[in-house]
Amino acid sequence: MLELVQLQRLHVGPVDLRLEGGTCACVMGASGAGKSVLLRMIADLDPHAGDATLDGRAASAMPAPDWRRQVGYVAADAGWWAPRVADHFPPGTDFATLEAVGVAPAAADWPVSRLSTGERQRLALLRALQPAARFLLLDEPTSGLDVDNVARVEALLRAAMARGLGLLLVTHDPAQAARIGHRRFVLQAGRLEEHAA
Repeated sequence: MLELVQLQRLHVGPVDLRLEGGTCACVMGASGAGKSVLLRMIADLDPHAGDATLDGRAASAMPAPDWRRQVGYVAADAGWWAPRVADHFPPGTDFATLEAVGVAPAAADWPVSRLSTGERQRLALLRALQPAARFLLLDEPTSGLDVDNVARVEALLRAAMARGLGLLLVTHDPAQAARIGHRRFVLQAGRLEEHAA
């Protein structure tokens, strides 16, 4: 279980929330409402008050790399730090899995610069689905994707939830929240309010 306890920064919070593995909580709200700030606080990337805990163990009580392996964060514009796609995945990765997000396995040998924005977005999600991850914080993972690729990504997320992965997903698409969210929240005026599914 991922629990947020009085988590706050700037104009967001305090937020108290419990998330179960195998479920998806969707967060909606106007642009600039603080949805990305909330994810970055949980990922322990921005300074904040309060804490996030994983099965009762606080993020502040473990080394940041250990926390981020278990609670992964995929930004709307994910980072790419090496020139070749394969260099962004763990050794021994089976690149046939790229097909799950509509990318040819041969793309593993491509330079990152050859990828489209949508391909980068889908590969960043695939890269975050590592075995150690227990929860993923996803910031607009399907924005700008065509209908077929949105369906691929959502199928991948459903499969991950079936294996017990928990998701906190920021989206501007109420239809997406209805399709894959078990719980729905709106962030407005710094307050996170749950809405009936």
